[in-house]
Amino acid sequence: MGHGGNVIEELTTDHREVDALFEKIEELPTADGKRRELADQLTLELVRHSVAEEEYLYPAVRRYVDGGDDLADEELADHAEVEHMLKELESCRPVDDRFDTLLARLKRSVATHVQDEENRLFPLLADACPPHALDELGERIRSAKKAAPTRPHPSAPDTAPANKILAPGASMVDHLRDLLTGRGHDG
Repeated sequence: MGHGGNVIEELTTDHREVDALFEKIEELPTADGKRRELADQLTLELVRHSVAEEEYLYPAVRRYVDGGDDLADEELADHAEVEHMLKELESCRPVDDRFDTLLARLKRSVATHVQDEENRLFPLLADACPPHALDELGERIRSAKKAAPTRPHPSAPDTAPANKILAPGASMVDHLRDLLTGRGHDG
């Protein structure tokens, strides 16, 4: 988290990190307790990434890209689907059959979303948005990820202004829960 570069570079780096987390989970045996930790880390990264995109990327797509409203709406629908899966995964133990089934569905959904962003949305945004605005969006995305919730909230609003108003409260509760449970913290 917090890599540098413009919005496209930042989010693409996030995508590669999520890919690596999926691989690490899949490499471990079913009974390995580390799978739960990695699934929690995956959830944390995906939620932060999604919240940041919803706060800054999609409004920029709506503003700069022709047909941006439809593109942003498609991406938000993808996020909603992923968030529901993350919420369900949160209640599964790695030894449950449902865990691997959900993880496979989640991986397919995330991969499709990432491919669409990297092959369609990002090039359109890069062509339509001035470089200084892309750089500024990268900074905003990094800041948003630091302050974002760390757990899925499928019923929370995903568009402005409600998402920017309610996210800090959800984030505070999530960070407190993470602190109390040790979730997302090494050793």
